[in-house]
Amino acid sequence: MARLTEESKIHNEAAIRAAMERILKGDLPPGGKADLKTLAALAGVTRTGFYPKKNRDGTTRPGAYQHLAEEFERRLNELRDAGEIVDPRIAQIERLKAQNAGLKERIVTRDEQIAQLAEFRTLAISRLAAQHHEIERLRRQVTDIGVVRQLPGARTNHVAPFGSCS
Repeated sequence: MARLTEESKIHNEAAIRAAMERILKGDLPPGGKADLKTLAALAGVTRTGFYPKKNRDGTTRPGAYQHLAEEFERRLNELRDAGEIVDPRIAQIERLKAQNAGLKERIVTRDEQIAQLAEFRTLAISRLAAQHHEIERLRRQVTDIGVVRQLPGARTNHVAPFGSCS
């Protein structure tokens, strides 16, 4: 792999810084996240430059843009600690979590209402059955005794007009 010239390294660093500012402002490309992969893609550089390298003797050396990756992570963490959400997908996830919690509360409330209504229905049916039973008992008592006189019904031929007194 060819070594970077000082000129291309300066150009790449400027592109990385511009991409970093764009991401930290929340201007993410479709499908992108606030991470090093998106930073590299926006800047047009390979991601490997953000990570340390191993020499043949086993020692490590910093990646060409590792200092920028560390700066990006630091600034991103500062924004998160300040309560700013850079990644709109994270904001959407938080909004959906809150909405889900609200819906769960509504379900619990509805379940309680349904239980109360079912209890009321059972009580109402029980009362109606008791009233029906009492009516049936009274009807049997009337027919068994037979001392009930029929009251005259309302006259159908003499109806007073509405609002008049007779």
